Amino acid sequence: QVQLVESGGGLVQAGDSLRLSCAASGRTFSSYTMGWFRQAPGLEREFVAGIKWTGGYTYYADSVKGRFTISRDNNKNTVYLRMNSLKPEDTAVYYCAADRSYGRISTESLAYDYWGQGTQVTVSS
Repeated sequence: QVQLVESGGGLVQAGDSLRLSCAASGRTFSSYTMGWFRQAPGLEREFVAGIKWTGGYTYYADSVKGRFTISRDNNKNTVYLRMNSLKPEDTAVYYCAADRSYGRISTESLAYDYWGQGTQVTVSS
């Protein structure tokens, strides 16, 4: 069992930066693929970024490529999402998720086995 707790959200202005953190419990964290998703009001949850357990392979949604960076520190059981040049359309609840499989990074939320409670990111124009 893995428990995930996100932090770092807040209210910022367009162009600002934020770093989200996701602290995981469980000794097998380092073997999981980790992902960040987001959900805006009235919209479906969408994939943002993912990182393999080694940290050497990452994948991003086109909407955030070049602005967001996902990373992980397996010694701290933590995955991060650095968000630069934030836009109002980035406003959403951001969730981190863990995938127990050893396959490719999935962009589908159903592929992930564990989820955090989410952290709100609001970007004003």
